Amino acid sequence: MASKARAARSAPRRPAGEGEPAAGAQSVRRALAVLRLVATGQDRGLRLTDVAQMSGLTAPTAHRLLKVLMDETAVEQDPDSRRYRIGHEITLLGLARPGGLALRTVAESYLSALAAQLGDTVFLSVKHGADSVCIGRYLGSHPIQVLSIDVGARRPLGASVSGVALLSGMAPREAAALTQANAARLQGLGRSVKQVMTSVEAARRQGYVFAAQGVMPGTSALAVPITDASGAVVGAISVATLSGRLDRERLKIALSAMQSQVARVTQRLRELARARTRS
Repeated sequence: MASKARAARSAPRRPAGEGEPAAGAQSVRRALAVLRLVATGQDRGLRLTDVAQMSGLTAPTAHRLLKVLMDETAVEQDPDSRRYRIGHEITLLGLARPGGLALRTVAESYLSALAAQLGDTVFLSVKHGADSVCIGRYLGSHPIQVLSIDVGARRPLGASVSGVALLSGMAPREAAALTQANAARLQGLGRSVKQVMTSVEAARRQGYVFAAQGVMPGTSALAVPITDASGAVVGAISVATLSGRLDRERLKIALSAMQSQVARVTQRLRELARARTRS
Protein backbone atom coordinates (compact mmCIF):
# COMPACT_ATOMS: atom_id res chain seq x y z
CA MET A 1 0.00 0.00 0.00
CA ALA A 2 2.83 2.39 0.90
CA SER A 3 4.60 1.76 -2.42
CA LYS A 4 1.36 2.48 -4.27
CA ALA A 5 0.96 5.75 -2.37
CA ARG A 6 4.54 6.77 -3.21
CA ALA A 7 3.95 5.92 -6.90
CA ALA A 8 0.81 8.02 -6.95
CA ARG A 9 2.62 10.97 -5.38
CA SER A 10 5.53 10.72 -7.82
CA ALA A 11 3.37 10.38 -10.95
CA PRO A 12 3.35 13.56 -13.07
CA ARG A 13 0.21 15.63 -12.76
CA ARG A 14 -1.99 16.05 -15.81
CA PRO A 15 -2.95 19.58 -16.82
CA ALA A 16 -6.48 20.51 -15.81
CA GLY A 17 -8.98 19.17 -18.29
CA GLU A 18 -6.52 16.73 -19.94
CA GLY A 19 -8.03 13.30 -20.42
CA GLU A 20 -11.51 14.80 -20.77
CA PRO A 21 -11.64 15.74 -24.46
CA ALA A 22 -15.33 14.87 -24.77
CA ALA A 23 -16.33 17.19 -21.93
CA GLY A 24 -14.14 19.98 -23.27
CA ALA A 25 -15.53 19.63 -26.79
CA GLN A 26 -19.06 19.67 -25.40
CA SER A 27 -18.38 22.91 -23.54
CA VAL A 28 -17.02 24.55 -26.70
CA ARG A 29 -20.03 23.41 -28.73
CA ARG A 30 -22.43 24.67 -26.09
CA ALA A 31 -20.70 28.04 -25.94
CA LEU A 32 -20.83 28.40 -29.73
CA ALA A 33 -24.49 27.33 -29.77
CA VAL A 34 -25.28 30.01 -27.17
CA LEU A 35 -23.30 32.55 -29.16
CA ARG A 36 -25.30 31.79 -32.31
CA LEU A 37 -28.55 32.14 -30.40
CA VAL A 38 -27.50 35.48 -28.95
CA ALA A 39 -26.74 36.64 -32.50
CA THR A 40 -30.38 36.07 -33.47
CA GLY A 41 -31.36 38.84 -31.05
CA GLN A 42 -29.25 41.39 -32.93
CA ASP A 43 -29.24 44.85 -31.26
CA ARG A 44 -32.32 44.11 -29.16
CA GLY A 45 -30.67 41.08 -27.60
CA LEU A 46 -32.11 38.05 -25.83
CA ARG A 47 -33.13 37.39 -22.24
CA LEU A 48 -31.49 34.62 -20.23
CA THR A 49 -34.80 32.72 -20.29
CA ASP A 50 -34.85 32.97 -24.10
CA VAL A 51 -31.34 31.56 -24.41
CA ALA A 52 -32.08 28.72 -21.99
CA GLN A 53 -35.35 27.80 -23.67
CA MET A 54 -34.02 27.86 -27.24
CA SER A 55 -30.80 26.03 -26.38
CA GLY A 56 -32.41 23.38 -24.17
CA LEU A 57 -29.93 24.22 -21.39
CA THR A 58 -30.87 24.89 -17.79
CA ALA A 59 -30.89 28.56 -16.80
CA PRO A 60 -27.82 28.16 -14.51
CA THR A 61 -25.83 26.47 -17.30
CA ALA A 62 -26.85 29.10 -19.86
CA HIS A 63 -25.96 31.86 -17.40
CA ARG A 64 -22.54 30.32 -16.72
CA LEU A 65 -21.74 30.11 -20.43
CA LEU A 66 -22.93 33.68 -21.00
CA LYS A 67 -20.73 34.86 -18.14
CA VAL A 68 -17.65 33.25 -19.75
CA LEU A 69 -18.53 34.75 -23.14
CA MET A 70 -18.95 38.15 -21.48
CA ASP A 71 -15.54 37.83 -19.82
CA GLU A 72 -14.10 37.30 -23.32
CA THR A 73 -16.16 40.26 -24.70
CA ALA A 74 -17.82 37.88 -27.18
CA VAL A 75 -21.13 38.77 -25.53
CA GLU A 76 -22.28 41.91 -23.76
CA GLN A 77 -25.25 42.65 -21.53
CA ASP A 78 -27.39 45.76 -21.75
CA PRO A 79 -27.28 47.38 -18.30
CA ASP A 80 -30.91 48.49 -18.48
CA SER A 81 -32.78 45.65 -20.19
CA ARG A 82 -30.37 42.91 -18.96
CA ARG A 83 -30.58 41.38 -22.43
CA TYR A 84 -27.56 39.72 -24.01
CA ARG A 85 -26.19 40.61 -27.44
CA ILE A 86 -23.08 39.97 -29.53
CA GLY A 87 -19.96 41.72 -28.24
CA HIS A 88 -17.17 43.60 -29.97
CA GLU A 89 -14.78 40.63 -30.00
CA ILE A 90 -16.91 38.83 -32.59
CA THR A 91 -17.02 41.91 -34.82
CA LEU A 92 -13.25 42.26 -34.63
CA LEU A 93 -12.69 38.58 -35.40
CA GLY A 94 -14.85 38.94 -38.50
CA LEU A 95 -12.51 41.63 -39.82
CA ALA A 96 -9.84 38.97 -40.26
CA ARG A 97 -11.82 37.56 -43.23
CA PRO A 98 -13.09 40.58 -45.17
CA GLY A 99 -13.30 38.53 -48.35
CA GLY A 100 -14.74 35.46 -46.71
CA LEU A 101 -18.20 35.80 -48.25
CA ALA A 102 -17.39 35.18 -51.90
CA LEU A 103 -21.04 34.69 -52.89
CA ARG A 104 -21.93 38.19 -51.72
CA THR A 105 -19.08 39.66 -53.76
CA VAL A 106 -20.16 37.79 -56.89
CA ALA A 107 -23.88 38.48 -56.48
CA GLU A 108 -23.80 42.12 -55.42
CA SER A 109 -24.06 43.80 -58.83
CA TYR A 110 -26.77 41.39 -60.02
CA LEU A 111 -28.91 41.82 -56.92
CA SER A 112 -28.51 45.60 -56.97
CA ALA A 113 -29.78 45.49 -60.56
CA LEU A 114 -32.67 43.27 -59.49
CA ALA A 115 -33.69 45.68 -56.73
CA ALA A 116 -33.60 48.55 -59.23
CA GLN A 117 -35.66 46.55 -61.74
CA LEU A 118 -38.37 45.49 -59.27
CA GLY A 119 -38.27 48.56 -57.05
CA ASP A 120 -38.42 46.36 -53.93
CA THR A 121 -35.92 45.20 -51.33
CA VAL A 122 -33.82 42.16 -52.26
CA PHE A 123 -32.08 39.97 -49.69
CA LEU A 124 -29.22 37.49 -50.02
CA SER A 125 -29.06 34.66 -47.49
CA VAL A 126 -26.84 31.64 -46.90
CA LYS A 127 -27.03 28.54 -44.74
CA HIS A 128 -24.83 28.47 -41.66
CA GLY A 129 -25.30 25.48 -39.40
CA ALA A 130 -29.01 25.25 -38.62
CA ASP A 131 -29.64 28.89 -39.53
CA SER A 132 -30.19 31.08 -42.54
CA VAL A 133 -28.14 34.27 -42.32
CA CYS A 134 -28.79 37.44 -44.28
CA ILE A 135 -25.48 38.59 -45.81
CA GLY A 136 -26.78 41.25 -48.19
CA ARG A 137 -29.69 43.69 -48.51
CA TYR A 138 -30.35 45.84 -51.56
CA LEU A 139 -32.95 48.62 -51.57
CA GLY A 140 -35.30 49.36 -54.45
CA SER A 141 -36.89 52.62 -55.52
CA HIS A 142 -40.48 52.12 -54.37
CA PRO A 143 -41.49 54.71 -51.73
CA ILE A 144 -42.30 51.95 -49.22
CA GLN A 145 -39.46 49.48 -48.68
CA VAL A 146 -40.05 46.36 -46.56
CA LEU A 147 -36.94 46.02 -44.39
CA SER A 148 -38.00 42.77 -42.77
CA ILE A 149 -34.49 41.65 -41.80
CA ASP A 150 -31.11 43.29 -41.36
CA VAL A 151 -27.75 42.15 -42.69
CA GLY A 152 -26.40 39.68 -40.14
CA ALA A 153 -29.88 38.55 -39.04
CA ARG A 154 -30.10 34.84 -38.29
CA ARG A 155 -33.21 32.70 -38.32
CA PRO A 156 -33.67 28.96 -37.92
CA LEU A 157 -33.85 27.33 -41.34
CA GLY A 158 -37.47 27.17 -42.41
CA ALA A 159 -38.63 30.25 -40.53
CA SER A 160 -38.54 32.39 -43.68
CA VAL A 161 -38.83 31.92 -47.44
CA SER A 162 -35.04 32.05 -47.76
CA GLY A 163 -34.64 29.33 -45.15
CA VAL A 164 -37.15 27.12 -46.95
CA ALA A 165 -35.32 27.70 -50.26
CA LEU A 166 -32.03 26.70 -48.63
CA LEU A 167 -33.58 23.55 -47.12
CA SER A 168 -35.03 22.60 -50.51
CA GLY A 169 -31.53 22.17 -51.89
CA MET A 170 -30.50 19.71 -49.20
CA ALA A 171 -30.94 15.94 -49.13
CA PRO A 172 -34.44 15.16 -47.76
CA ARG A 173 -33.13 13.36 -44.66
CA GLU A 174 -30.70 16.13 -43.83
CA ALA A 175 -33.37 18.81 -44.29
CA ALA A 176 -35.79 16.87 -42.09
CA ALA A 177 -33.18 16.33 -39.37
CA LEU A 178 -32.20 20.01 -39.29
CA THR A 179 -35.84 21.09 -39.19
CA GLN A 180 -36.54 18.71 -36.33
CA ALA A 181 -33.49 20.04 -34.46
CA ASN A 182 -34.94 23.54 -34.87
CA ALA A 183 -38.42 22.50 -33.67
CA ALA A 184 -38.40 24.52 -30.44
CA ARG A 185 -37.08 27.67 -32.12
CA LEU A 186 -39.52 27.34 -35.01
CA GLN A 187 -42.39 26.89 -32.60
CA GLY A 188 -41.43 30.14 -30.92
CA LEU A 189 -41.84 31.82 -34.33
CA GLY A 190 -45.22 30.21 -35.00
CA ARG A 191 -43.96 27.50 -37.36
CA SER A 192 -44.26 23.75 -36.94
CA VAL A 193 -41.93 21.10 -38.35
CA LYS A 194 -44.79 19.78 -40.50
CA GLN A 195 -45.50 23.22 -41.97
CA VAL A 196 -41.85 23.76 -42.83
CA MET A 197 -41.39 20.36 -44.46
CA THR A 198 -44.57 20.83 -46.51
CA SER A 199 -43.16 24.15 -47.77
CA VAL A 200 -39.79 22.54 -48.53
CA GLU A 201 -41.42 19.78 -50.60
CA ALA A 202 -43.39 22.38 -52.55
CA ALA A 203 -40.19 24.40 -53.12
CA ARG A 204 -38.45 21.33 -54.55
CA ARG A 205 -41.28 20.88 -57.06
CA GLN A 206 -41.66 24.54 -58.02
CA GLY A 207 -38.09 25.83 -57.76
CA TYR A 208 -39.18 28.82 -55.66
CA VAL A 209 -40.90 29.72 -52.38
CA PHE A 210 -43.81 32.13 -52.02
CA ALA A 211 -45.32 33.34 -48.75
CA ALA A 212 -48.52 35.34 -49.08
CA GLN A 213 -47.93 36.50 -45.50
CA GLY A 214 -44.35 37.63 -44.96
CA VAL A 215 -42.42 38.24 -41.77
CA MET A 216 -44.15 41.60 -41.30
CA PRO A 217 -47.98 42.02 -41.42
CA GLY A 218 -49.30 43.18 -44.78
CA THR A 219 -46.26 41.95 -46.69
CA SER A 220 -45.48 39.02 -48.97
CA ALA A 221 -42.16 37.37 -49.83
CA LEU A 222 -40.68 35.34 -52.67
CA ALA A 223 -37.42 33.37 -52.67
CA VAL A 224 -35.31 31.51 -55.24
CA PRO A 225 -32.31 29.26 -54.45
CA ILE A 226 -28.87 29.96 -55.92
CA THR A 227 -26.79 27.03 -57.20
CA ASP A 228 -23.06 26.86 -57.78
CA ALA A 229 -21.12 25.24 -60.61
CA SER A 230 -21.85 21.74 -59.29
CA GLY A 231 -25.57 22.37 -58.95
CA ALA A 232 -25.50 22.57 -55.15
CA VAL A 233 -27.62 25.23 -53.47
CA VAL A 234 -25.24 27.79 -51.95
CA GLY A 235 -27.61 30.60 -51.14
CA ALA A 236 -31.02 32.14 -51.73
CA ILE A 237 -32.31 35.49 -52.88
CA SER A 238 -35.63 36.83 -51.66
CA VAL A 239 -37.85 39.80 -52.26
CA ALA A 240 -40.09 41.27 -49.57
CA THR A 241 -42.74 43.82 -50.46
CA LEU A 242 -46.27 44.98 -49.73
CA SER A 243 -48.74 42.17 -50.40
CA GLY A 244 -50.47 44.19 -53.10
CA ARG A 245 -47.23 44.33 -55.07
CA LEU A 246 -47.04 40.53 -55.34
CA ASP A 247 -50.42 39.67 -56.82
CA ARG A 248 -50.64 36.82 -59.33
CA GLU A 249 -49.50 38.83 -62.35
CA ARG A 250 -46.65 40.64 -60.66
CA LEU A 251 -45.55 37.43 -58.98
CA LYS A 252 -44.78 35.99 -62.42
CA ILE A 253 -42.82 39.11 -63.39
CA ALA A 254 -40.83 39.16 -60.15
CA LEU A 255 -40.10 35.43 -60.32
CA SER A 256 -38.84 35.69 -63.90
CA ALA A 257 -36.57 38.61 -63.01
CA MET A 258 -35.20 36.79 -59.96
CA GLN A 259 -34.52 33.60 -61.90
CA SER A 260 -32.71 35.57 -64.61
CA GLN A 261 -30.38 37.22 -62.11
CA VAL A 262 -29.81 33.92 -60.29
CA ALA A 263 -28.80 32.36 -63.62
CA ARG A 264 -26.25 35.14 -64.09
CA VAL A 265 -24.86 34.60 -60.59
CA THR A 266 -24.58 30.85 -61.21
CA GLN A 267 -22.86 31.45 -64.53
CA ARG A 268 -20.35 33.74 -62.86
CA LEU A 269 -19.69 31.14 -60.16
CA ARG A 270 -19.05 28.57 -62.90
CA GLU A 271 -16.59 30.90 -64.63
CA LEU A 272 -14.71 31.45 -61.39
CA ALA A 273 -14.64 27.71 -60.68
CA ARG A 274 -13.15 27.03 -64.15
CA ALA A 275 -10.58 29.77 -63.65
CA ARG A 276 -9.49 28.22 -60.35
CA THR A 277 -9.24 24.80 -61.99
CA ARG A 278 -7.01 26.13 -64.78
CA SER A 279 -4.71 27.90 -62.33
